[in-house]
Amino acid sequence: MFFNKEKKNESTNSYLIKIAALLIHAAKIDEKYTNKEEEIIKKTLLDLDANHNELETLISKAKQKEENANQILDFTKEIKNLEEINKIKIIKALWRIIYSNKDADIYETNLMRRLAGLLYIDSKTMGDIKEQIKKENL
Repeated sequence: MFFNKEKKNESTNSYLIKIAALLIHAAKIDEKYTNKEEEIIKKTLLDLDANHNELETLISKAKQKEENANQILDFTKEIKNLEEINKIKIIKALWRIIYSNKDADIYETNLMRRLAGLLYIDSKTMGDIKEQIKKENL
C-alpha cells in the first residue's frame, strides 16, 4: 500500500477543511456568523466522517483558509468530485446555514446559484433542497 494511515487521514482532513471553509464562507457572507451556524457546520463535518476529536482543529484551519482565500473556487475543486450523496449533504448544510436566521439575502442566494454550477447540481435539485430546508426552518 502506498499510503499509510496518517497520509490517508491528512487527505481526508484536507477535503474536510475545504468543505468547512466553504460552509464558514456561507455563514459569514451576511456578516453574522452565529453559534447556530457553527453547530450546523460541526454536525455536517461529523456526518461526512470527520473525527470528533479533531473537529475543533478542522474548524480552526478552515477559518484560516476561508480568511486567506480569494474565491470560492479554492473550496469547490475537490468537492465537485465527491459522491452525489455527500454533495447533497453539503448543499443541505449550506441552505441550513443560510436559513438559520429565517431569511436569505441577495448575497446568500447569489452564492448558492454560483455553487450550483460549480458543484454540478442541477437547478431542480437545488430548488427542491432549498424548499425542504426553508420548510424545516419555519
